[in-house]
Amino acid sequence: MKIRIDGAKQELTLLDADRVVKRYSVSTAKNGFGEKNGSFCTPRGKHIVRAKIGVGQPLNAVFVRRRPTGEIWTPELYARYPGRDWILTRILWLSGCERGKNRLGEVDTMRRYIYIHGSHELAEMGKPGSIGCVRMRSQDIVELFDLVPPYTPVEIS
Repeated sequence: MKIRIDGAKQELTLLDADRVVKRYSVSTAKNGFGEKNGSFCTPRGKHIVRAKIGVGQPLNAVFVRRRPTGEIWTPELYARYPGRDWILTRILWLSGCERGKNRLGEVDTMRRYIYIHGSHELAEMGKPGSIGCVRMRSQDIVELFDLVPPYTPVEIS
């Protein structure tokens, strides 16, 4: 298995060898693509799924610092915390594989806490909108999470 994220199409493709298993609409960073710490951009290049977080959590479970808060996202909760960066349901934590491009130093994807994660129903997919991560619909991240093992290669372009 491998994951390919196409920033121009705002699409994530799951491949088994060269066979397309699934395609999902996603949302990458509203600041575009870039690797520098603090840029709020989505990093490009070769990565791996370094950690899978959230197994067994309910749909729309809220995470802060990779830990479930016990909250479940609702429109009312969203209205109560309008500035919150909503990380929901599951997290695939990415680690860069290219030293100096997306690994180590000021460009380290993992230290930037870049994830593929679930998002709420009001977040638009198919257009940039995140602060660096790759957002997916919550039901889609559950499906992807169950299909990919740790260390699955991820290519972001």
